[in-house]
Amino acid sequence: MAKKFIDIMDTTFRDGFQSVFGGRVLMDDFFPAVEAAKHAGITHFEFGGGARFQSLYFYLNEDAFTMMDRFREIVGPDANLQTLSRGVNTVMLDTGSKELIDLHAKMFKKHGTTTIRNFDALNDIENLKYSADRITHHGLKHEVVVTMMDLPPGCHGAHDVEFYEKTLRDILDSGIPYDSICFKDASGTSSPKKVYETVKMARKLVPEGTHLRLHTHETAGVSVAAYMAALDAGIDGIDMAAAPVSGGTSQPDILTMLHATKGMDYDLGGLEIADILTYEKEVQASLSDYFMPPEATMVSPVIPFSPMPGGALTANTQMMRDNDILDRFPEVIEAMREVVERGGYGTSVTPVSQFYFQQALNNVMQGPWKAIAPGYGKMVLGYFGKTPVAPDAEIVKIAAEKLGLEPTTENAMDIADRDETKSLAYWTKKLEEEEIEITDENVFIAAACQDKGITFLKGDAEVNVRKLSTMENENSGENMGSGSYTVVVNGEKFSVQVAEGDADIQVTAVNGESAVPSTSTGGDSLKALLPGAVWKIVANPGQSVQEGDVILILESMKMEIDVVAPRGGVVQSINVAVNDKVVEGQVVAVLG
Repeated sequence: MAKKFIDIMDTTFRDGFQSVFGGRVLMDDFFPAVEAAKHAGITHFEFGGGARFQSLYFYLNEDAFTMMDRFREIVGPDANLQTLSRGVNTVMLDTGSKELIDLHAKMFKKHGTTTIRNFDALNDIENLKYSADRITHHGLKHEVVVTMMDLPPGCHGAHDVEFYEKTLRDILDSGIPYDSICFKDASGTSSPKKVYETVKMARKLVPEGTHLRLHTHETAGVSVAAYMAALDAGIDGIDMAAAPVSGGTSQPDILTMLHATKGMDYDLGGLEIADILTYEKEVQASLSDYFMPPEATMVSPVIPFSPMPGGALTANTQMMRDNDILDRFPEVIEAMREVVERGGYGTSVTPVSQFYFQQALNNVMQGPWKAIAPGYGKMVLGYFGKTPVAPDAEIVKIAAEKLGLEPTTENAMDIADRDETKSLAYWTKKLEEEEIEITDENVFIAAACQDKGITFLKGDAEVNVRKLSTMENENSGENMGSGSYTVVVNGEKFSVQVAEGDADIQVTAVNGESAVPSTSTGGDSLKALLPGAVWKIVANPGQSVQEGDVILILESMKMEIDVVAPRGGVVQSINVAVNDKVVEGQVVAVLG
């Protein structure tokens, strides 16, 4: 009897990179490994989309479309190259307009994509309809998704087999076109028994011959057991990665699954152990200079209690490391449980996982529910669609007050279509103003990445990659150039802004007191609540403001943090400049 062929998608170069390095891997470093994967017989790759789209512009000063083109050149025309899309969000963290959703599919088809895996974190079918239509319209294969996770203990109302059956029936009844169906567990928290029962349910429900897949992560330590349960239940495809970006927060290793199925009636993609060993050696060599975050290689037994996806975990810990607050990470993970419980049980996958993390971070750094992360607040208010269960009424009330928004049941895409800043015309004009070439690619980059996209297109983006060789130089005191540093003098911490050339060094004490005599007297010091960078200065010295007026806006952990006037008065001073890095507690303005 012939073995059942199981289609294997290699996630090394998308989810693997995202889960281990927060997506920060340069294309010229990993392309030799892609060549090795091709020679190992791999023909199905996840090669872009998801958070790996924005990360190239945010951290690598690279163009995602160029990367995709070069990837296709290496693997040839017949490989199935797959990307990840978030329904109406596509590869953005916010809802896109119809124009942007269409342009996303058009551009990804143009740049080598075969299949788009398309999900909605809320499992709101309304958020999948138009994106599915555009994906198929532009000649791409559409893999529709049911997102999964386990709820924290004591929670109920969603994320059981009955919930997934209802979601799947809604997909089938809606007429959404699809070529395959994926059950996606980004946090890896679904128990093997639930996986087995879910796949069994789906196999009975879908038309005969429907291709079913499971995607999971090793973060909670049960990924291999979950895949074995799925295979037993009749799954057709699974996702795996190559070391060193396998296991831990990523997918199970290809070699691990080949070993786990040894002697069984499954043919995993026709792959051979000897060929994969050669391939993985090349991956190891390609990434040997990259700093491996220790949390990326760990299995966490507490993740099921506060489901944090592998792909988001390291992206967030890297940002916390950059901002010198990584020591608070255990508190943030613990705080996530309440945030998930009271937020309506959206699946912990981007962008909802980021909303959960941002709100948990706020609760830790600023006090429980003292500040509402914009994404989390808009989610509980209904601006991204319908959550699986109704969010906690008290949290909805707090979000409405903090954000100045009323709850809504309106279609998320209709809201986006009314937003001028989500139109092609708006971003075309923006490119014209910046004297940037008008192309479909540039319009989409600007719309998806906004100010950071413009910075990239103007040639001003910086590379922020953690490599061992660079870190050794930094630690030895070499290459200390312009930038923001925290130094200790006589036991006191100071934030130091160093600029090239003859500019003065700006010094501010971390505790918020000026390190140099201040000309301001009798004013209220407005301090940064989180470490980050100055994104925009709204008010000027000498300007009168009212209580609640925004003085300036910081960017921290992918959030915009408003610094507001605590009372009416006159702005005495603005103590920072745009793009300055700030530390927690630093005085950024003085109000007289």
